Amino acid sequence: MRHRGYILKNMINSITSRYTRQGLWSLFLTCVFPQHLWTLIFAFRDMSWLISRTNLWDAIGNASYAMVYAFLECLAIFCVFTLLGLFTPKHWEVNRRIAFMALLFFIATIWGMISQLLYLWNIWPPLPMMQFIANTGRPLLVTYLISLAVVVPTVALPVFIFMRSKKALPSLLDIMDRLSLLSILYLFLDAIGLVIVLIRNIS
Repeated sequence: MRHRGYILKNMINSITSRYTRQGLWSLFLTCVFPQHLWTLIFAFRDMSWLISRTNLWDAIGNASYAMVYAFLECLAIFCVFTLLGLFTPKHWEVNRRIAFMALLFFIATIWGMISQLLYLWNIWPPLPMMQFIANTGRPLLVTYLISLAVVVPTVALPVFIFMRSKKALPSLLDIMDRLSLLSILYLFLDAIGLVIVLIRNIS
């Protein structure tokens, strides 16, 4: 028990020494934006058939559940990227660390959206490629290697530009600042969604 408390205390000290409250808030708002935008897109896409199948109140309830889930998802993602930020160089200033984690988050989010769209649109690799992978004898390993060959450059190139370009940091901070207003609006919608979820469960 004491060992766990010691680890937790060290983790909190590491976070407070490498972040500021404003920096953490900015990173959290960055995590909020794409998750909620994606959630709203799918909520509005499903709303018409939900209304025709049940009624408007059920459609609003479904969207509210989705918004509350998106908020919880953002909290989890925020915690993960905050902890990952502890492995960045100690000499980095807070804004540079926050912007770098935001960059990694944007890359991960884009790939998450792409994979979800490929699944929803039922898009698969060409048949000859699938046959080639199957004939290798280790299809799972080959699939992972091909995925890494595609994903790694999309991570390495932005990271390289961030490290070398002097304009990358202010540009990312500006993007984060612009998205923060919309993120606050999404948090307001989360609060409304939570109220609707509570009403639906109480009534």
